[in-house]
Amino acid sequence: MANDVWVYIEHKDGDISPMSYELLGIGKTLADGLGSSVCAFIIGEKVDDLAKEAFYYGVSKVYAIEGDVFKGFRPDAYAKAASSLLSKYTPEIALFRATSQGTDVAAASAAQLQFGLCTDSIGLAIDGGKFKMTRAAFGGNYTVTVVNEKAKPQIATVRPKSFPMPAKDTSKSGEVVKETFSIAEADLNTKILDFMKSEVAINLVEADIIVSGGRGVGKPEGFKMLQDLAKVLGGALGASRAAVDSGWVAYEHQVGQTGKTVKPKIYIACGISGAIQHLAGMRTSDCIVAINKDPDAPIFKNASYGIVGDLNQVVPKLIEKFKSKLGR
Repeated sequence: MANDVWVYIEHKDGDISPMSYELLGIGKTLADGLGSSVCAFIIGEKVDDLAKEAFYYGVSKVYAIEGDVFKGFRPDAYAKAASSLLSKYTPEIALFRATSQGTDVAAASAAQLQFGLCTDSIGLAIDGGKFKMTRAAFGGNYTVTVVNEKAKPQIATVRPKSFPMPAKDTSKSGEVVKETFSIAEADLNTKILDFMKSEVAINLVEADIIVSGGRGVGKPEGFKMLQDLAKVLGGALGASRAAVDSGWVAYEHQVGQTGKTVKPKIYIACGISGAIQHLAGMRTSDCIVAINKDPDAPIFKNASYGIVGDLNQVVPKLIEKFKSKLGR
């Protein structure tokens, strides 16, 4: 049906990103509001096993395009395939994760098909039959809700961890609709030569615990201590832009307006003052613990718990205590 809600299934190395399941949950809510169904669409070299998993989260149909040309992610190939599906079936809404892959495919599809586009949404709702999308503005200090009344389908990229994960039911199944779509290598602007995994590759977006350091860490060696705390807690290492710009830690760890947007269960901010640009990337964390020797640091206004003290004294004690409590 034309008013169905579609969710783009993002995957890598044969595994679906857990945040795609999150989109299926909010997609089902939106579809219920429209009196329609939630469907998934997936592109890849071989997608049968991945398609089956989507049914466990309430999807009625999965639309799939597969072929050797989709073995690795290339924005132009995937966007052309996605555009083909969206143009043919014209769902009411199409949801993508606000990741590099999701944003690439969503933006290119919207531009090619002249569909509406709202990026980095943190709130989605059907109100009075209209699709309302909410996103952060002005460094996260405000939110703005928009309605596109001219272009359909409406495409939205959604910030990871903005919505709860839906329940999984492995007894569910459904129909996989395989569409034929061919594209020649000569029609693509990119070619995959090799994949080189970063030595500091981390997944901040999906981490439940993040230990992050800022200018107050003072030196690159200080991040070894924060990494030790993150390891004890089973978490990931984050950083502010000031720490990254100082060369103390790699950009892959940067949280904030010009880095990753995260929403962990626990965010431990060490030596981070709490600039607006950093808060924009982590202020929605479930629990924020701030460690700073400046009692007037802005970060404390956003913290669930605050520790006023020298992080070089506080963090080692936390490591020791957590090792004792967790048996590590």
